[in-house]
Amino acid sequence: MPRKAALPRLTDRVNTASSPSQLEITDLRVARVAAPYDYILIRIDTNQGVYGLGEGHESSHSMDVLKYKSILLGQNPRNVDMIFSAIRPYGAFRSEGGGVSGIETALWDLVGKVYGVPCWQFLGGKYRDSVRLYADTPEPAEPTPAKIAEVVVGRAKMGLTVIKFDLGLYALQGQAPQNGVLGAPARDDYPLARWHRAHGQFGTQITEAGLARFVEIVAAAREAVGPQIPLALDHFGPLTVKDGIRLGRALEGYGIAWLEDVMPVDDVEGNRMVTEAIDVPTLNGEQAYLLDGLKEMIEQRAVDIIQPDLVTVGGLRETVKVAAYAESFDIPTVLHSAGSPIMFMANIHAAAAIRSFMCQEIHSLDIPFWRDLVTGLPDPLIVDGYVQVPEAPGLGVDLNEEVIREHLRQPGPGYFEPTDDWNTPKLGWWIPKPGETTRLD
Repeated sequence: MPRKAALPRLTDRVNTASSPSQLEITDLRVARVAAPYDYILIRIDTNQGVYGLGEGHESSHSMDVLKYKSILLGQNPRNVDMIFSAIRPYGAFRSEGGGVSGIETALWDLVGKVYGVPCWQFLGGKYRDSVRLYADTPEPAEPTPAKIAEVVVGRAKMGLTVIKFDLGLYALQGQAPQNGVLGAPARDDYPLARWHRAHGQFGTQITEAGLARFVEIVAAAREAVGPQIPLALDHFGPLTVKDGIRLGRALEGYGIAWLEDVMPVDDVEGNRMVTEAIDVPTLNGEQAYLLDGLKEMIEQRAVDIIQPDLVTVGGLRETVKVAAYAESFDIPTVLHSAGSPIMFMANIHAAAAIRSFMCQEIHSLDIPFWRDLVTGLPDPLIVDGYVQVPEAPGLGVDLNEEVIREHLRQPGPGYFEPTDDWNTPKLGWWIPKPGETTRLD
């Protein structure tokens, strides 16, 4: 094709309101949607009217995002790696990684819109046109084997081909301790126990009766859905390493896809001990920040499956980096996702670009307004347990202002209200603009 004829085709998908080289970030704003896990929506505005969407961690505060605003203002959003390098030192474990991760995602969304390219293209292209989903299940009011099996079957009827349900200590509620050994803490103590567990301060021991109850629940769920659907289990603890091993061994033979977070993510040795002792796959990683936070776990093969959370680990590209590093140790990847449709679709782009990908979580099937928070989702969203990878620019979705306004957390930051208080530096980090060679204090 002659060059003159080809040139319009090369540029017809590019937003040419002005040259992309002249793009500047002019604002960073947030909105908090009330949900079982709140959605911290992020919007990065530019001088050309193009904006990028991202999302913070559900446990984040608005300031976990807005504290980076002074670094972003005036920058060209196309320089994603330079901006990410400037803000990444301020992120940390779990919710503290949400601001960095959400901003990185919003930058890629913005750049994709400018050039008319889906985000997966920036990640090296895609390995698949559709992504397999796994679903969590709602916690029944009565955690009996029959009731838990019922909600698992409900997910199968929705067409999901991988199902996860909690096998937590809540299912042992009301069972008495035996020989002074605790079967389960009181329900009100559960959050405190998880906090201690995360810091490695103690582990709950399971009685033989409690262990038998867990097995009864899993057996009921397996019988209800049949042998074909993989079942994954989560939220056991707090457990000791030895009880994690006891539990894993007791559940061998039930076709379990994985046991999730048996031990805290920072207890690499504990995870390795459990993994090596049982014949059920183990999985961990959703609370870690950056590849650095998961390298030791991967290198020690402390788990069978790695599970980064895009909104915690550092965003789109860091998620793909984690998966690629794990693949070099023959460890596949499952993606954790408990956010709005914005973060869900960001995960879809990452999943498309990961060769060793298994499946991705959808944590919203019981939230009636969830899909209406945005426009642009596939309809129907799930077909035979899969969701289609988008071809639209950026993340492929946009805001539905009316629905978001209806579900804002009150009190809260409102609908992307001005954030001028964060325009001035509060972090002590500086990015040079083109042509600048010295730091401006």
